[in-house]
Amino acid sequence: MIVRTLEQLAQTGSHVVTEKWRSTRLIVKSDGLGYSVHHTVVPEGNAVHCHYKNHYETNYCIAGEGEVLHVESGETFPIRVGTTYALDQHDEHILKATKGDLHLVCVFNPPIQGNETHNADGGYDAAS
Repeated sequence: MIVRTLEQLAQTGSHVVTEKWRSTRLIVKSDGLGYSVHHTVVPEGNAVHCHYKNHYETNYCIAGEGEVLHVESGETFPIRVGTTYALDQHDEHILKATKGDLHLVCVFNPPIQGNETHNADGGYDAAS
């Protein structure tokens, strides 16, 4: 059984902070579960461009409000507590926190190592 807390991980390499988002990786590749789980926070007013060409991602909003823009279609979807969205086609998107800090529980398949930041495309490299 694996039991971890945000507080325990806050001072480790599994807590990644960038200028637009921060993410605590709760479950990572080395745990051997075939997926990774993250608690990601986008501070209010920030927008993050993402394009996970090598990973699938599902997000569940647990706090704050925002929107996700599907780049290809131009469609924008509201995100609020209780909203789930999945990037089932490696969808390029822009996530914006509009009201309060946006908190998401994120699941990635395949899993990431845990200390990565986005590459130039807004995603993670295939070796992750």
